[in-house]
Amino acid sequence: MPNIDVMAPDAAGPLWDEIRRKYSGARSDRYDEAALDCAGRLTGEPGAVPAAVWALGLVLMAPYVASRPGAGVISRVTSALRSADGTLRARPCPHASHPFEEHGAQDDKRLAARVAPLGDPALRWPEGRSREEWSCPRNAAGFARIALDIIEPDTVADVPPRLPLEAVHTAADLSALLHGYPKPWTDVNDEIAWQASGLATAAPEDRAGHLLIVRAVTWYAVSGTIRRKAVLDDLAAALEGALPFFAGASCAHDHHAELPRSGPAAAELGVMLSSRAGRRLYERRHAAGRAAALETVVCPVFLTEVAGESLRLLRERRGKLFGHRDTSDLDHVYLRPDGRLDIAVIVDRIAPRASNEKYANDLGLWAARRYALAEGRERVALLLTACQSMFNAYPYPPPPVAREVMAVLRAVTAAPRPAECAHAGAHPELFRAEFLAGLPHFYAPEEFPAEGEPVGPEAWMCPEFAGVVAAECLDDLEDLDEDEDAGDGGGDTAEDG
Repeated sequence: MPNIDVMAPDAAGPLWDEIRRKYSGARSDRYDEAALDCAGRLTGEPGAVPAAVWALGLVLMAPYVASRPGAGVISRVTSALRSADGTLRARPCPHASHPFEEHGAQDDKRLAARVAPLGDPALRWPEGRSREEWSCPRNAAGFARIALDIIEPDTVADVPPRLPLEAVHTAADLSALLHGYPKPWTDVNDEIAWQASGLATAAPEDRAGHLLIVRAVTWYAVSGTIRRKAVLDDLAAALEGALPFFAGASCAHDHHAELPRSGPAAAELGVMLSSRAGRRLYERRHAAGRAAALETVVCPVFLTEVAGESLRLLRERRGKLFGHRDTSDLDHVYLRPDGRLDIAVIVDRIAPRASNEKYANDLGLWAARRYALAEGRERVALLLTACQSMFNAYPYPPPPVAREVMAVLRAVTAAPRPAECAHAGAHPELFRAEFLAGLPHFYAPEEFPAEGEPVGPEAWMCPEFAGVVAAECLDDLEDLDEDEDAGDGGGDTAEDG
């Protein structure tokens, strides 16, 4: 038996709500006992406490029962729910309707507040439907069916639809991921690849929903956060495999639905439409004027456009993120006609501001490639440009870019350094305004007068300074989760754009 007397509804309500809020998928003896005790009382001899109390209790505990309870808990609870439903729904009542008929998943959190006053007529009754309607045996039968629907989705037809628990968890995990704060246990690569697998194996009636999920995670996958090329390949393959199912379709729609433009909202819609219960829930939203007609969302003609758009985006960004980058045309951007660096343009574009993120990867790669051919002050300026650009890259430098820049940085860090610096004074300080102001003067002092007290050229060209700068940048790049199977993704033109 549980550690409290669940015969007292005022004590049972908090326990059941605790189970609703805190169950984590792990088995609990205490929770098992509470569920089995409640199930037994639901089908026991009629007493002073209405059967609706125990039915509400099982609705609150149903998510736990559906997860990983002890042996025999699911079968005993579901058997009790079916038995109670069969007995209670046949009872006569004078009510035209009952509370369970309008009870959605969002209302579960308010059930615990009904338990104590439902079991004790002396307690004040909350606002809303009457105590008599809540106590009615047919209402208890309805909530028994709701609990059964939570534990065994799509086995009950005459209760308000709700997302299956698996879909609820998927929507929550994707929302956290697409907001940029994945849950601690989430493997981001596996989660996105799993959505590709979901589309590839979806039943025909669920395919539209899974396609919309892939649409949502594609935006995240091509943002630069995903560093494993195979993930983008999986998404593209799933879309390519889905397109033939929509081919040759026609429609008479004047317009199609306006799909969500934010990743979390787009994923939520896809999850909803990827199950029968979710589509029933969507239809209720449409009937209430809160959603477009389902047929305009799952129209094959429309889905062909959606899949094609996502596929084009994946192919384009796959090449940019994982393919070879041709930076040769950047010479006319960052070199002057005389072949010297256009240091003013370079310094402006390595400044740490958001507007420079679009230049960072190609500028850093261009500087790293040119570094080996440079000498003297140009060599120093190019090393600093490559490092500053990598710090500016958002969210991260793509693996091929990072890999090529790291090769240069490793050579710099491996070069001999003096035991002591040969110059007086400190090295330039990166990420400070003085650094950006001082670099042009260092590179071309005859063109750019010094601002304030300049750092001497010996400090800029110090091997120790070069080694420290390269090592710091290298540490950051090596911390990234590089994909060892980068492969070729096609050519690319310069500038991230």
